[in-house]
Amino acid sequence: MAKTLFFAQARQAAGCPEADWPNAQDADAEALWIWLGRQFPGLSKIRQGTRLARNGRYLEEGERFAANDEIALLPPVSGG
Repeated sequence: MAKTLFFAQARQAAGCPEADWPNAQDADAEALWIWLGRQFPGLSKIRQGTRLARNGRYLEEGERFAANDEIALLPPVSGG
């Protein structure tokens, strides 16, 4: 089970700060987004532009998850 952390707009859209993803073992980012969409439909509207991080670093193309990963959803941040 992977801990999935929601930050900024992702936290608002999900309505909670984190969730446990039970099917993380050897799954890819698309599988995560499918699960998130079912559990937290509000996250679908911020998928575009949201970065995923795995164990403290940005997820790379084709990377797969493990059961004990910590996954973070990092929506775009504006600043000045």
